Amino acid sequence: MTTNTERYGGAALILGVERQRVLRNTYALLALSMIPTVLGAWIGVATGITSLMSPVMSLIVFMVGAFGLMFAIQRNSNSGVGVMLLLGFTFFMGLMLSRLLGFVLSMSNGTSLVMMAFAGTSAAFFAMAMLSTVIKRDLSGLGQFLFIGAIGILVVGIINVFVQSGALMMTLAVLATLVFSAFILVDLKRVRDGEETNYVMATLGVYLSLYNVFQSLLAMFGILGGED
Repeated sequence: MTTNTERYGGAALILGVERQRVLRNTYALLALSMIPTVLGAWIGVATGITSLMSPVMSLIVFMVGAFGLMFAIQRNSNSGVGVMLLLGFTFFMGLMLSRLLGFVLSMSNGTSLVMMAFAGTSAAFFAMAMLSTVIKRDLSGLGQFLFIGAIGILVVGIINVFVQSGALMMTLAVLATLVFSAFILVDLKRVRDGEETNYVMATLGVYLSLYNVFQSLLAMFGILGGED
């Protein structure tokens, strides 16, 4: 007869294997998503298509496109369509990043600033990934706090499109770097704890955090270290 120890031990092993599968797929899809992001950013910088839009029009296009695609991804997250939509979403996000990217690259040290932002984002990701393996406590409370912070950053960011305050932009960039770095930890911990079992949605969450960290660092470095 099968003992309770064997039964529960086997169930725990299967659960652990499933969590690792979701985590591996998340990392793989996250790496793949960088390709359309870079492609979109390159096309945007090369053509200058986003610079043709006013800040308000750019905001409208971004909000409609981003939230529309995220909704579609969520609805199709259990099929291959969700993966394709996610890759389309990352291309769109790269395209929308090209306005800031082009501005920074126009500086004499622009390439160095982009590489610094990339290095900082990579460091934040690997640090949070390592922390997610050693922290044992439940981080759902932190996730709720960060969500409120992200909404606040979004609202103030929209206001700043009209205000155009450099000081406010710098403050938002610092806060966004901290908030979304912490979000990477929360999202990866949710996968490890089995709270997120869909790797498409897990990838979307981590990607958005990485995107916001990179964008925020790029803005900060552009403001503080840019040379004409």
